Amino acid sequence: MVQERTLPRFDTRTGQITKEEGLRLYEDMVLGRFFEDKCAEMYYRGKMFGFVHLYNGQEAVSSGVIKAMRPDEDYVASTYRDHVHALSAGVPASEVMAELFGKATGCSKGRGGSMHLFSAQHRLLGGYAFVAEGIPVATGVAFQTKYRREAMGSPNADQVTACFFGDGACNNGQFFECLNMAALWKLPILFVVENNKWAIGMAHERATSDPEIYKKASAFGMAGVEVDGMDVLAVYSVAREAIARARAGEGPTLIEALTYRFRGHSLADPDELRSKEEKDFWFTRDPIKRLAAYLTEQNLANSEELKAIEKKVQATVDHAVKFAEESAEPDPSELYRYIFAEDE
Repeated sequence: MVQERTLPRFDTRTGQITKEEGLRLYEDMVLGRFFEDKCAEMYYRGKMFGFVHLYNGQEAVSSGVIKAMRPDEDYVASTYRDHVHALSAGVPASEVMAELFGKATGCSKGRGGSMHLFSAQHRLLGGYAFVAEGIPVATGVAFQTKYRREAMGSPNADQVTACFFGDGACNNGQFFECLNMAALWKLPILFVVENNKWAIGMAHERATSDPEIYKKASAFGMAGVEVDGMDVLAVYSVAREAIARARAGEGPTLIEALTYRFRGHSLADPDELRSKEEKDFWFTRDPIKRLAAYLTEQNLANSEELKAIEKKVQATVDHAVKFAEESAEPDPSELYRYIFAEDE
């Protein structure tokens, strides 16, 4: 069966986005798609090593949530599928690509690679290789925001944290423990489940007693929302409401975004477990094509403007590759650097 439940509907006509917002979302999603396609090319050419997990198809979730947040102020915690989250958070494409090449100019100084992107400047808390590993980290960061505001009296401590993870993480203990603490202390955090239906090779419906993840929020007395993760306007709308609620001190939200990855689990995955029927169904819901259609139908943009954005993004990605190729390898003399905190 292609889908076990009806995708939530969102009337994009009531989304009331401006042209600027629409084009910003479109550019961010195109950047994510073009960047990941280039990563696949570079991986197969032997420029990248290890596991590389691409985000193709899920761009509406990253763009819809992160672009609703305050850049360089709010926090983002990712997973091993973290390239596009980093880009949406504002980490330059050149720094992300250099990190994937293992270069010293990478955002993690060439030490993290594909699964461990980090940027203090852009409040990117890191990518995490272990399933559900980022959830406690994000919960702790949300706690410090609340602590600084309420215990230390900081008037500027109103940051919100967005924690991304997959459907497979929702059967881990950290998920339940952190939701409990976040609800108990009314932490300013969004738990964003990117439900792409598959935890590596395990179908979601076969792995959990209740496949409707957003309903698990009710056990902790927190808001739970299901959203069409292939519709960036729907995600953007839901995220803005959850962010406003968190910033106002009203606590966390569990957002289940129903989405789909267009490639295998990683570039080493032959992707033979998912049926052609299932893939074809989701390919027709491509979030980038859907937003492009909406923007043109609503006279918010024309095809020339969209093509200009795509050309600009392609130049950015090409420059990122050139930058990564020309960057230096980490110096062996610094092998033990960045293990401990350093004096500034």
